[in-house]
Amino acid sequence: MRVIVLAVGRCRDRVIIGQWDDYARRLPWNLSLVEINDADGPAKKQREAQKLLSAVPQGALVIALDERGKTLDSRGFAGWIERQRDEGRREMALIIGGADGLDQSVCERADLLLSLGAMTWPHMMVRVMLLEQLYRAHTILVGHPYHRD
Repeated sequence: MRVIVLAVGRCRDRVIIGQWDDYARRLPWNLSLVEINDADGPAKKQREAQKLLSAVPQGALVIALDERGKTLDSRGFAGWIERQRDEGRREMALIIGGADGLDQSVCERADLLLSLGAMTWPHMMVRVMLLEQLYRAHTILVGHPYHRD
């Protein structure tokens, strides 16, 4: 599986970068992170959306993280990924918005609008939380004991 994480903003926090790197090393999928610069001004979210959507590879499955999205448990997320893989999807683009969230155009383009829960999370931490869930999904799919019910 090829996975590209598209995120608004540049992470400079060494702790978050270290956690990202740890999960990235564990995950056997082809993983890349694309950070786009925050926009500012009145059409901020629209400009960020244009940059994010233009970085999505053609034919990639798009998962956008949004508080209004569907909430899945870890097994449900793994199952969703498994179904997509079994249908021949080999590339996923996961989109994380900036501090002001995602423009509606990104949400409309998404194959899955995903929420990590009802609480608000710092968008830099969401990167690590998302990558951990991708790793967890992988371990569930291969039968590794990392995930415990």
